[in-house]
Amino acid sequence: MTEGHNGRIVNTWGDAVIIEFTSVIEAVQCAVDIQNELSLRNADIPDANRMEFRIGINLGDIMVEGDDIYGDGVNVAARLQELAPKGGIMLSQSVYDQVKTKMAIGFDPAGARQVKNVTDPVETYSVRLGGRNAPTVQEEPTADHRSRANEAGAHPQDWDKDTRAVASGFEQARRWLRSQPRKIRNCVFMIGFFFILNLLTSGLSTLWFIWPSLPFAVMLAWHFVVSRKESSVRHNGQ
Repeated sequence: MTEGHNGRIVNTWGDAVIIEFTSVIEAVQCAVDIQNELSLRNADIPDANRMEFRIGINLGDIMVEGDDIYGDGVNVAARLQELAPKGGIMLSQSVYDQVKTKMAIGFDPAGARQVKNVTDPVETYSVRLGGRNAPTVQEEPTADHRSRANEAGAHPQDWDKDTRAVASGFEQARRWLRSQPRKIRNCVFMIGFFFILNLLTSGLSTLWFIWPSLPFAVMLAWHFVVSRKESSVRHNGQ
């Protein structure tokens, strides 16, 4: 999974793994994908047999010696990993500043933390994992809820999980859209407008909305290419 996000496994410390990424956004996305994948795998496994990771990500200066890396950038990432909860992701201020408006995920301030071998406290942020990784309170389904789930041919618990996953996806998309520049929001709005108009007039039999949406899609693609280039810096992630 790390290679798919342009990551390189540098070294291992006991049961920990040091991974270097060329893009801070790829580092965070890789961490989210790992935790989501593990959450799905652990869903039907007894607690004693679950594999749960803590992940810390830092963006900072590092020193390279052969294939190994070290320095304050690596040290802070290792300490952030120790601060993260099981199944969680902890970011430094430098990472948060780079990704807060460029990714469709939420973040919660975790305060300034004093970490070993670093003079100044490190401002930390936890990644708000959505969908099946979001902490939820299990409630007893009502009779009406059970009836709707049975009519749909699904188990009530599965129905709840899918509903929360969809709701989380919409919330993350809404938060991401609000964080984008006005011109990007306008492009998304116009593409959505043409798509809805297509559905109302022709259904899905003829997808003519692609052509009037093309200029707006090109503007979106150009925006993401420029953003990716601006954030393409070397850093350490764990």
